[in-house]
Amino acid sequence: MNNSIKNWPEQERPRERLIQQGAQSLSDAELLAIFLRSGSKQHSAVELARLLIQHFGPLHRVMDASLEDLCQFHGIGNTKFAQLMAVKELGKRYVSQHFQNENLPLAHSEQLKNYLRFEFLSEQREVFGVLCLDAHLRKINFKKLFYGSLNTCEISINQLLRFAISQHASSIVIAHNHPFGRAEPSRADIEMTQQIFQACHLLEIQLIDHCIIAAEGSFSFAEHGLIQKAKSVINND
Repeated sequence: MNNSIKNWPEQERPRERLIQQGAQSLSDAELLAIFLRSGSKQHSAVELARLLIQHFGPLHRVMDASLEDLCQFHGIGNTKFAQLMAVKELGKRYVSQHFQNENLPLAHSEQLKNYLRFEFLSEQREVFGVLCLDAHLRKINFKKLFYGSLNTCEISINQLLRFAISQHASSIVIAHNHPFGRAEPSRADIEMTQQIFQACHLLEIQLIDHCIIAAEGSFSFAEHGLIQKAKSVINND
């Protein structure tokens, strides 16, 4: 039996559907199959792509897999692995240059979370970063300041603020990831956010939000009223 996609009806082939209907009409497996171009003697490119996603999980896990892990699948070798890494890096550079060149305002939380998802892409340990914004809430700079373990990350509020001052930031957004957890704040996260808010207040820097980024979602402190709560604590003192 020949499993080649070339033998499929034209309207069912991923490449033809992409051209006719747009890339958004394809599933993750179909998009991955277009990149793979060919499968193996046992599986078509689409079937191979589905096997990869079934084994590794979401698409980003496939992209982050090692050469050794991917080569366990017949049809994947050094060449396809190198191509996959190139596609991944091209995607990262495209998004990065898009934000840098467009100088996009990041006032809205969904736009902000989308940007931060890109910044924390592929991080396998907990990382804490700060996004510096000007008076019009436009990006000045983003930097990952602190690196931790799989589940924790120690930070220095003084070091964070020194960086914000060095960038002449009027406002900041702080963010960290939960690489293998859910996008939910711990009690320590809430207390730390209140401390950072108070320190920013003394320096007349506005803390806009604290975002937690995870593989399955994200959490905005501002959306859940936790930034406003920190503000009310200062006003009541």
